[in-house]
Amino acid sequence: MLELILILLVVAAIAGLLGLGRVEGVALTGAKILIGIALVVFLLVLFGVIAIAV
Repeated sequence: MLELILILLVVAAIAGLLGLGRVEGVALTGAKILIGIALVVFLLVLFGVIAIAV
């Protein structure tokens, strides 16, 4: 998931440099959503709500 977030941020940066505002907005929105999901999952694991079996 972190790889996808980084890819979307790079796409947004390149689109911003090229003047593609809509593509930049879509990539940033996707990255924000994935960051939020990753943060929620991390906090649930941190507080032990979700147990990850190894």
